[in-house]
Amino acid sequence: MSQEPVEAAEKVVEAPERKSWMIDVRPLREVAYRRMWLGNGLSFFGFQFTAVAVPVEMYAITGSSAWVGLLGIAGLVPLLIFGLWGGAAADVVDRRKLLLASSTLAWIATIGLLVQALAGARSGVLLLALTAVQSAGFAISSPTRQAIIPRIVPTALVPAANTLSYTTTTAGGVLGPLAAGLIFATWSTGTGVTVAYAVDVALFTISFWAAYKLPAIPPVHDDAEGEKPTAGLRGIIDGLRFLVTQPVLLLSFAVDIVAMVFAMPRALFPEIAADRFGGGAAVGWLFAAIAIGSVVGGLTSGWIGRVRRQGVALVLAVVGWGVAVGFAGMASSLWLMVLLLAIGGAADLVSAVYRQSILQVYAPDRMRGRLQGVFTVVVAGGPRLGDLRAGATAEVTGPTLSWVGGGFAAAGLAVALGLAFPALLKYRPPADAEPNR
Repeated sequence: MSQEPVEAAEKVVEAPERKSWMIDVRPLREVAYRRMWLGNGLSFFGFQFTAVAVPVEMYAITGSSAWVGLLGIAGLVPLLIFGLWGGAAADVVDRRKLLLASSTLAWIATIGLLVQALAGARSGVLLLALTAVQSAGFAISSPTRQAIIPRIVPTALVPAANTLSYTTTTAGGVLGPLAAGLIFATWSTGTGVTVAYAVDVALFTISFWAAYKLPAIPPVHDDAEGEKPTAGLRGIIDGLRFLVTQPVLLLSFAVDIVAMVFAMPRALFPEIAADRFGGGAAVGWLFAAIAIGSVVGGLTSGWIGRVRRQGVALVLAVVGWGVAVGFAGMASSLWLMVLLLAIGGAADLVSAVYRQSILQVYAPDRMRGRLQGVFTVVVAGGPRLGDLRAGATAEVTGPTLSWVGGGFAAAGLAVALGLAFPALLKYRPPADAEPNR
């Protein structure tokens, strides 16, 4: 099937200002975006079954939250390598083809998880290896997918497109863990993880359909900028050089790293669910709670695009995340813990939309893939470091202190960064934002 390429320049059209507080759905008028949005949302729902099943299986095999935390490292190393390389490659090759290839790699790893569960391998090391392969596929596909968005929607609607994408994937993050929790409440752990992996394998095909239906998206090269970008080390270094000249972007990355490394408690969910709430469906609720808040925040996100002090809003959102997570760790009631984690999830959505939109709008297309690669390393790598920190700290202090202390530490450090480096607090987007200046 022939694919028509999109135009090289972004659709820089004006969008009428909206006053509604409800989510902005205007990007769905763009056919290419609508297909990718639908495919990504459904496939992410399937991925949540694996996201719950892997740590549950690891804890069942080893009985240790530290081993669960090691899953974060298994995912982080490929992210550091392939996230940067994948971003550089997205500036050199057709982004549609790269998205298809990287999705295939992640799908193969998911099939591997299903096979080892069926075979009863019970190997923590094998789980770590398959997690690493899956992470490599994600590390390449994520910056590629995000670099595609400004090519298929009008520039004025990029924040709305990001909000829609985040809201839909987090809706999958709600329904997927809840469904996974029902699986584990119905079947034994061994059978439950097998069923969960099978669901993910089946639904992953949706992402292939979405990528295949995209138009061709070849790289844009501006001869006036000098040498064409490469997918090698030089291309990565050029992207990093550009990034270090942008203090607001650097600070936005820094506050996100603080939020995720110190306040991400998910490595503790299996242990807390088992010890405090009796296991069963509780683990599904804990894994779903943050996403529940993100969905609610997204559905009421019409105000996000109207905020001018976006740097202040970003720091406040990170502080809100840390405080909510800290109080959640003290909760003795499952439903109070879910509520507080949901509040944190709503704050996290706000910070995510601002970080992503700033990067997408102001990065020139010839650099966008590489900067999205850095963004992927930060956004996806931070939670994995958080898994390692939470699991390792819990072995020494216990899960409650690891959880609570991390949340409040994140809030305090975010405030300290904002006050020490005021460029982020002073940031306001230009009224005439133009992506390729």
